[in-house]
Amino acid sequence: MSETSALADWTPEQVAQGKRWVQAWAEAGAIMEQLRRDELRQLDTHKTIALLCGPADYHQPPFAPKPTSGLVEQQRWFAKVAART
Repeated sequence: MSETSALADWTPEQVAQGKRWVQAWAEAGAIMEQLRRDELRQLDTHKTIALLCGPADYHQPPFAPKPTSGLVEQQRWFAKVAART
């Protein structure tokens, strides 16, 4: 059983037009990818986060960083345990 191409009934003009269409989309795809990369490079991270999460003051709680890290607290606990032994 031989399989025939889905394009077997296309005229040479239709085949040529199809090839031009594929080429046009290939070129457009490359241009669109470059535009996407340029837009990403120009994004303002703080504005983008505000758009996604809402406005926030990162200098006030609950968004402000804590004055100490968990590591400082962990060392405090280790010192207590070490003092017991």
